[in-house]
Amino acid sequence: MKPYCKNLIKSYFSSNFLLMYRKQETVVSTDLPLVQELGTTLREWTQIWHKLYVSNKTTLFRNVQQMAYSLIEYRSQIVSGTLPNDDLVALKKKVTAKIDYGNRILGLDLVVRDEAGNTLDPERTSTVSLFRAHESASHSIDERIQEEKMRLQNLEKRRQTLFSGVHTYSLLINLRNFVCNIGEDAELFMSLYDPDKSEFISENFLVRWGSTGMPKEIEKLNNLPALFTDLSSSDLIRQRLFLVCQIIRVGCMELKEGKKHTGGLRRPFGVAVMDITDIAHGNIDDECKQYFIPFQQIAMETYIRQRQLIMSPLIPSRVIGENEPLVAVFNKVIATREVNHKGQGLFVTLKLLPGDVFQVQKHYPHFVDRTTAIVRKMGFPEIILPGYVRNDIYVTLLQGEFDRGKKKTPKNVEVIMSVLDEEGNPMEKAIFPGAGYEGITEYKSVIYYQVKQPCWNETVKVAIPIEDVCRCHLRLTFRHRSSQDSRDKSEKPFGMAFVRLMKSDGTTLPDGKHELIVYKVDVKKADDAKTYLTLPGSYVEVEEKERQMGKSFHHAGIIPITKDSFQIATLTCSTKLTQNVDLLGLLNWRSNTERLEEILQKLMEVEGGEIIKFLQDTLDALFNIMMETSEEETYDTLLFNALVFIISLIGDIKFQHFNPVLETYISKHFSATLAYQKLTKVLNYFVGHAEDSAHTERLYAALKAFKYLFHFIVQSRILYLRFYGKSEDGGQFLDSIRTLFLSISNLMDRPLDEGVKIKAAILKYLPTIINDLQKVFDAVELLRVTCSNCQVGLDSRSGQHIICSKSCVSSTPLIFSLVLLDCRDVLLPLITDQLSGQLDDNSNKPDLEACVQLLSTVLDMLDCKDVGPTSGHVKLIVDRLLRRVNRTVINLSLDSPFIGHYLACMTAILKQMEDAHYAQYISTFKTRQDIIDFLMETFIMFKNLMGNVFPPDWMIMNLHQMKVFLRAIDQYSDVLNKYFLDSAHFHLQLWNNYFHLIVAFLTHKSLQLESFSLEKRNKILNKYGDMRKSIGFKLRDMWNNLGQHKMKFIPAMVGPILEATLVPEPELRKATIPIFFDMMQCEHHFSTNHTFQKFENELITKLDQEVEGGRGDEQYKILLEKTLLEYCRRHRYLSQSGEALAFLLSSLLENLLAYRTITHDESPELRMSCTVNVLNFYKEKKREDIYIRYLYKLRDLHLDCENYTEAAYTLLLHAELLEWSDKPCAPHLIPWDGTQGWTQQELKERLFQEIMCNLDKGKMWEKAIEMAKQLVKLHENQMFDFIELSQLLKQQAQYYENIMHAMRPQPEYFAVGYYGQGFPSFLRNKMFIYRGKEYEWLEDFSLKLLKSQFPNAVKMTSTSPPGDNICNSPGQHIQCFTVKPVLNLSSQFKDKELPEQILNYYRTNEVEKFQYSRPFRKGEKDPDNEFATMWIERSTYITAYRFPGILKWFEVKSMSVEEISPLDNAIETMELANEKLSNLVQQQACDRSLPVHPLSMMLNGIVDPAVMGGFSNYEKAFFTEAYIKKNPDHLERIEVLKHLIALQVPLLDEGIRIHGEKSTEQLKPLHNRLVEIILILFVLVYFQPCSLTEKKKSRVGSVVMPYIMSSTLRRMSTISNASSGSGSSDGNSTRPAFQESVFTASCFLIFRNKLPHFQHCSEG
Repeated sequence: MKPYCKNLIKSYFSSNFLLMYRKQETVVSTDLPLVQELGTTLREWTQIWHKLYVSNKTTLFRNVQQMAYSLIEYRSQIVSGTLPNDDLVALKKKVTAKIDYGNRILGLDLVVRDEAGNTLDPERTSTVSLFRAHESASHSIDERIQEEKMRLQNLEKRRQTLFSGVHTYSLLINLRNFVCNIGEDAELFMSLYDPDKSEFISENFLVRWGSTGMPKEIEKLNNLPALFTDLSSSDLIRQRLFLVCQIIRVGCMELKEGKKHTGGLRRPFGVAVMDITDIAHGNIDDECKQYFIPFQQIAMETYIRQRQLIMSPLIPSRVIGENEPLVAVFNKVIATREVNHKGQGLFVTLKLLPGDVFQVQKHYPHFVDRTTAIVRKMGFPEIILPGYVRNDIYVTLLQGEFDRGKKKTPKNVEVIMSVLDEEGNPMEKAIFPGAGYEGITEYKSVIYYQVKQPCWNETVKVAIPIEDVCRCHLRLTFRHRSSQDSRDKSEKPFGMAFVRLMKSDGTTLPDGKHELIVYKVDVKKADDAKTYLTLPGSYVEVEEKERQMGKSFHHAGIIPITKDSFQIATLTCSTKLTQNVDLLGLLNWRSNTERLEEILQKLMEVEGGEIIKFLQDTLDALFNIMMETSEEETYDTLLFNALVFIISLIGDIKFQHFNPVLETYISKHFSATLAYQKLTKVLNYFVGHAEDSAHTERLYAALKAFKYLFHFIVQSRILYLRFYGKSEDGGQFLDSIRTLFLSISNLMDRPLDEGVKIKAAILKYLPTIINDLQKVFDAVELLRVTCSNCQVGLDSRSGQHIICSKSCVSSTPLIFSLVLLDCRDVLLPLITDQLSGQLDDNSNKPDLEACVQLLSTVLDMLDCKDVGPTSGHVKLIVDRLLRRVNRTVINLSLDSPFIGHYLACMTAILKQMEDAHYAQYISTFKTRQDIIDFLMETFIMFKNLMGNVFPPDWMIMNLHQMKVFLRAIDQYSDVLNKYFLDSAHFHLQLWNNYFHLIVAFLTHKSLQLESFSLEKRNKILNKYGDMRKSIGFKLRDMWNNLGQHKMKFIPAMVGPILEATLVPEPELRKATIPIFFDMMQCEHHFSTNHTFQKFENELITKLDQEVEGGRGDEQYKILLEKTLLEYCRRHRYLSQSGEALAFLLSSLLENLLAYRTITHDESPELRMSCTVNVLNFYKEKKREDIYIRYLYKLRDLHLDCENYTEAAYTLLLHAELLEWSDKPCAPHLIPWDGTQGWTQQELKERLFQEIMCNLDKGKMWEKAIEMAKQLVKLHENQMFDFIELSQLLKQQAQYYENIMHAMRPQPEYFAVGYYGQGFPSFLRNKMFIYRGKEYEWLEDFSLKLLKSQFPNAVKMTSTSPPGDNICNSPGQHIQCFTVKPVLNLSSQFKDKELPEQILNYYRTNEVEKFQYSRPFRKGEKDPDNEFATMWIERSTYITAYRFPGILKWFEVKSMSVEEISPLDNAIETMELANEKLSNLVQQQACDRSLPVHPLSMMLNGIVDPAVMGGFSNYEKAFFTEAYIKKNPDHLERIEVLKHLIALQVPLLDEGIRIHGEKSTEQLKPLHNRLVEIILILFVLVYFQPCSLTEKKKSRVGSVVMPYIMSSTLRRMSTISNASSGSGSSDGNSTRPAFQESVFTASCFLIFRNKLPHFQHCSEG
């Protein structure tokens, strides 16, 4: 990232995020720990937030941003001090939950808290409680993260998780708008409806809409919320669920204007329905989405009649009439799903919420407020919660049939319902048409126009005080309504019906339909309630009277009965009214004492919901019977069974929330002082007669109800003592309890058919009564009898004992706090015995879960601050359980669900052990071997458990464990010094395990403070200190205690001690590094040759491993060198050798640190350089094992970069270490992926095969042939494996063929100089030669170098060596240019004619000398001829190694510079041109398939040069008499130049010939031009050799010449030199020598022979 980007980010974060936080920072109160934690958390999150931004993790960045802003807002609210205490507590929970969640997703440490949200202090918290807090917090966060994932991934699964465990739901509906042109007032009744069962689920939500098109309450515009509550899961999983709305018009009979029409009539207008099944099932959850519910209007009857007149009666009409019941209308709409709404309808939002109305109001206050209408379900929720009070009676007007009387048409019937008392007085506001409005006194039904059998299906709620229900009844009057106002006023009610809300037996009106008797109202007595209430209200009552009388019922005629009929349906939802006769019989038992036995029997057949509704009344009745019949025993068993039945109901999941209600009843309402006598007596009887099969199920049910039975028994006893002041029963109660325990003991010891079931129940439920019994029974005696019962009857290893013991302890915290010593003395031996038996090595499948829960509970209680002295009890646990817990932990796998619990228990035991406990426990071992076994398993266990059990983010738990382990290690160190230090009892393996444990502790990642943030580091230091220093000093002291035994740990302990010294803590390093000198001194003293070679080799090996693993730094290198030098120089014998080792280690560390630093670099070249530096170091030190390891690292780097040639040369270094022999390979010679047991020959052959494969890929076939020849010789002369030999020869032949025919581009070489102090030391101010890849040119190479490796470097434009100002600058300067390799042919190729394919290889391979030519001028520039003053500065570079090699670059070891004169430059230029021409002509001659264009361009470039004027410039510059006179010593070289010019003649001749043969029609003009020019050139060369300046007529083409040499040309050049030496010695004339040479003759002969050919070509 560029610097300006970093500054921009830093500015952004400091200005946009921290600004809000820093504004508040000055007002933080130190009295609020949560505020301080918020500040620390925000600071820590900010740093991570910045890193997320830089690494472009957008999603997590946004999440952290939102959480951080929320915390800032919460912090401001807390600091403001304006929040009420309840709100502050709630806000604290929200803050801590968000902090914990954020810490988890950011990978930070888990924070454990108490119930109030405060951070737990591990010093004041028991180990077990600390572990449980971690476990609970981690589980909560995991659940939150899982919910968040599901929210993002799968909405349905998320909602399943959200609503799992919830039994009651609520549906929030908000009516935003109702668009419909009615013109009159309207009422909207919304409810939930199941079309499959044709039943309404909820009562109505009523909205009154005005004629203006807006709500009556204008302030509720666009916001009419309603909460449909008490819905159960069975309601939501219905196959279909609809929201239905019935629209009732309130106005005239028909929509006509006029004052003569009757007003205020309720008329059906339309319906709207919506399928909300998906919302109920949780498939859709978007409270912001607004749904449109289309409105279906019903047609007026007049409109229908008009349509029937117009349209053919044969065509069925699909118009919905107004006289169809609204229920039928929306059933049709649901079925057809066709609504012609014309844009009319309702706009609503919906959201499903978990919980009942109180839970929703608490958790979703932003959804539900005081204006929200609460719409109840017409029935009870799935689970009835405590405090749920309801007294609602739903009345539904179903249907009726009314005689038209004297009218020609059916009546327009209106039903008027009211609630009256027995006096006929109306109950004010007792009727509720729908939620959202107050009650009304009189309800008027909808009117269906001229319908004989109207069907209303209108439901209203009747709510009256419970005490008034018994004297109230419903009165329904029927009246015909006329559309004309004048007629309507004269209409009187024509009928009346009534129904009592409570029957004569005291039960509520039964649920269901009721056929009511319709009485006439034309007599005065019809209005007298006292009169008509003497009559039957329904035909069911008539039938009952007939059954009672035994004859038909005859109406007395007081009020006539009409022929009309009318039906209603009722549903009672009351927690105070019952429709059960048996339950009512119990509640009114005093009036039926003779039936009391029958009543108690039938009570156990009553449905559970009815009993729960009357729980307190039912219990009061039972205990009143018990008290009032205390002198009798008739009902004792029945009362006992009834009480057990009720207690069992509370255990049902449907009523489990009533446990607190039962508890409250016992503590505040229960008052039966003698109940304990009855209950204990019956209980004793059942237990004592358990062998009777008739009592088995009763006894089992009683045992399951043990807890609450003894709640009643003990509370009764307490009330008795409180009332009477003292016991007057002479200890009868205590005796009964003892008898009970004795019976239980006998029962446990008795073989029964149902024995196992009963015994298991006793063991499971017996501990639940201890908390209560200890209030009225001696605690110690209670524990004794309880424990004795637990010990009888079952095998001592049974898991049931553990369950029982665990329950005992967990249910008796008061015993431990009030009767500390006595109770523990009784209980702990039992517990330790049971646990010891379970955890014994010979135990068969112990109940690990029960054991650890029991042990955890005991240890947690012992670790409390207010339990008194516990030393003796801890000693008991240590003696009996420590070893067994240790072995249990050892045997458990790390992925066992119980490993964490047992480790917490073991840590708790060790924490509570005092120094005396350690000493005493060690003294219990009989032999030293027992101590050795214990310490060995403890050391190994500690080492394996540290940091491997608890999650890494459990920082507090891990550090607490480490602190406890540190103290234990310290104690065990004393044991080692005491028992195993002298020579007679010294135990090497024990001490070795001890040292390895200390080093593992010292290097544990949870203690490496340097890797933590500053806040975390300070927190750990303040709480625990730096435990590494303590254990490190102990390591030093224990090492010093070894004395003469030290040599036994060399070199084995060098590696572990090195690990300890590498911990980046200065004081620790200073304390432990001198151990190295002590080891050197020991080995020097005890070894026969008085050296420390073992120590040195081991230290080098381990140092390499540790530094490569990331340990060590520059400070360590300096301190190590300084310390060793300081100690060695003071030593008499180690001054020189020790000093050498110190410098050696310093040098090694420098290379290793550089290698490690660059290993993470993206540039493979830098990694290769460092790798070579390191392996060269190990090669020099003859450490073949490490040397080979780094060779293979280098090979892998090359293969990754496809540097196959360099990979082959790297492997060749390994092969050179091996011999062609059958000697077994030493382990260090075998690579990590090799097979043990190879001989050196086998391994070397395998390496050769791999080398040849890589050379083949790198097209280095010459080197591959060299390797193959060695293998051929091996298989031919030694192994005689001719099959393998044949394969090798085929492979070798393929290599030869590839050399001659395969395309092989020649690599370029580049010189690169790294100047400036900004480069690593291995590059700084050095020059390297790089071997380029195929087709890689200078531009590509330099771009790659600067972009990928050194993006901050500056490229130098000059190729001259830089000055000191650049070399010493802090920056990076790179110089890069192309160099040419200098051919270095071996002697076997000298003076031999070689194919160009062979020579091409040696031009760019097997080279170590490179040249770079830089032109410059001396003297004044000649404008006519630049060659005269053009000099060349030639730099020659020699590399440290030949190319190719193990790297693609090598450092330049030497450099020389020479100047080349213009004449020498011309000679080189001509030689190069001739070589190129010769190569190309030779190629064209050998392969006729090659394209002719390269030859065309080269010939044209030579004979008609467009640039630099060709060799004619050489004549003007060097062949003049003036130049020769001025430079007489150049005569010989001038002759060479002339001969080189003449040598081009035969080459051009052959080239023109080949060109003519291969020329196409397009090339004919060019060929003819070349022929003409070369003819002139021949004439000039032969006849006027010194006048080569004749101007050509035209120039075409350009020069593109392949770089191919010719041995023939070189041989001809040699002959030319020899000929010129034998010529005339006259320096004033050059013509004789030129004319008399063999080449003059050659030119003449060529010209004579070819002239006809040239003429022919020219004519053609």
